[in-house]
Amino acid sequence: MTLSPIGTAVLIAREGRRLNAYRDTAGIWTIGIGHTSAAGPPAVRRGLSITAAECDAIFARDVEAYAAAVRAALAVALPPHSFDALVSVCFNIGPAAFARSTFLKRLNAGDLAGAREALLWWDEPAAIRGRRRAEADQLVTPYAEALPRPTAEAAPIALAAPVAAVLDPAIPTPTLVPVVPPAGGAAGLLRRLGARPAPGRRFIRPRGDLR
Repeated sequence: MTLSPIGTAVLIAREGRRLNAYRDTAGIWTIGIGHTSAAGPPAVRRGLSITAAECDAIFARDVEAYAAAVRAALAVALPPHSFDALVSVCFNIGPAAFARSTFLKRLNAGDLAGAREALLWWDEPAAIRGRRRAEADQLVTPYAEALPRPTAEAAPIALAAPVAAVLDPAIPTPTLVPVVPPAGGAAGLLRRLGARPAPGRRFIRPRGDLR
């Protein structure tokens, strides 16, 4: 499973698109569509600029790495809207934090409502809360019912074509069915990617069993 066109559009809306390096809400140098040095090259530093084509290429590489991390961590089959929401979250908090999260544990246990609840615990800094609520809604809401919002306060994304022309919206949220994850699971993927907890994109509130 890959990020859908709808998921891609709302992720770009959440991250923004900037061709000159800037500090994000955590003070980390960022460029393009939410790219930080923690995601791989290019290393982001003060004064760095990229072209629009470079921005798109970096984003394509970054988003596939995060989608792969989500696929490796999942032990259940999901419809597109739920998978897209998880990629958005993973893009924001990083693969290591995603793999150890309570919301992932609950989702893999078949508890979609519990996963939504636990996702909302990842609510720091305050600037991330609107996005997190929107991701929680996206997790449980089929695109046939509502298009996702960049944040809870924003309007839903607009599409140039009807939903049916972009994605088959008739896929319901299923009864979660266990599937066999890739060899090595999330831990194996993280080792292959050389991923490690990075300071730049860890928007978390320490709570109980989140570690």
